[in-house]
Amino acid sequence: MLAQRMSLLSGPGTAAAREAAKVAAAAGRQIIDLAAGEVIIEPPTSVRNGAIAAINAGTNRYTDSIGLAPLREAVAKKLTIETGVGWNIDDIVITAGAKQGLLDAALAVLDPGDEVIIFRPCWPTFPSQVLLAGAKPVFVEVRPPTYVPDIGAIRAAVTPRTKAIIINSPNNPTGAVYDRTTLQAIGDIAINYQLWIVSDECYSSFVFTGGRHESVVMAHPGVRSRTILVNAFSKELAITGWRMGYFAAPPEIVSAAKKLQSHTTSNPNVIAQHAILHHLQVGDGRFERELHRRLTDARTVGLHILSGLRDVDAPRAEGSFFFYLDLSTLIASLPQGGPVRTTDDVAQLLLDETGVGSVAGGTFGDPNGLRLSFGAPPGQLEQGLQKVVETLNSLKTRQVAA
Repeated sequence: MLAQRMSLLSGPGTAAAREAAKVAAAAGRQIIDLAAGEVIIEPPTSVRNGAIAAINAGTNRYTDSIGLAPLREAVAKKLTIETGVGWNIDDIVITAGAKQGLLDAALAVLDPGDEVIIFRPCWPTFPSQVLLAGAKPVFVEVRPPTYVPDIGAIRAAVTPRTKAIIINSPNNPTGAVYDRTTLQAIGDIAINYQLWIVSDECYSSFVFTGGRHESVVMAHPGVRSRTILVNAFSKELAITGWRMGYFAAPPEIVSAAKKLQSHTTSNPNVIAQHAILHHLQVGDGRFERELHRRLTDARTVGLHILSGLRDVDAPRAEGSFFFYLDLSTLIASLPQGGPVRTTDDVAQLLLDETGVGSVAGGTFGDPNGLRLSFGAPPGQLEQGLQKVVETLNSLKTRQVAA
């Protein structure tokens, strides 16, 4: 018999979508994978050289459970430059990917019976980790076209049991970027009700409208003492499989993470730590700028193609690297009893008939959404999105014919 906690976890929705595309490709089909939450590009030479140098130097021993001191110091410097808020080595924890940082936060601050406010559609790891900690996710629904949370709805969701609010901006899956007014209002709620803020900023490098990313601690400096700011190198350096994340937090959270990681991973991968440290020491920002330029171009081309959709509004895609389609109007217009009734049916149809991988919104708690990544190679992206448009625009005819 499995432990009861296992029944609390949903299936790996985004991973399952990636795996379905890989299985189809392994069977010999031509697949365009727009399901993956990663950019398909070679990582920076500086990262690769750092890893090779560490291996050649025989670097294979344990590090501090929360990471190499020089790397923590370099991350603190990086965050200080990016946020305009001062950080030092004692504020930083290096983690085995952002997921470990988020789990550290959940286990450090949540007790059984606590409640955590999560904006939905959401990345499924958020509620899963809250449940693992014995707490209860409380969802505040966000709506198209902006997918920005309503402050009144957040206040209405607060109860005496509320312990934390999870923010994810730029957002996965919706691509929403929260404005300063929204972040300030969330900060006020956290202060007024003495709540923790867990701010997932893994897509902070990818803002395409309105300038640079703004962290909640920039918009509302008063929340720094109650904020756990989680980020990773996975997306910005295209090394998702290396599992290198970090977070900045108050001393009690850093101390808790030190205990937790000493009994889980012992320490993040030492070769990956040295690789990132080398990049932060010698990198000139050229890779990051080029990656942003590539994704900006992909977004522009993709939005142009998606403007050809009927019964589906083109997404805003303000940040991250996802196009998130609201299919509610399209599905409601389809004749009853046809083969396509849900976004799961749409995602399966796209994979089966056109070879395009996508993620249905049910993975994110939204029955109306469909997520498409524009991190795919440019030629594949254009071809894949054209197939998406053709398929969605043909659904009414298909249903009638069926």
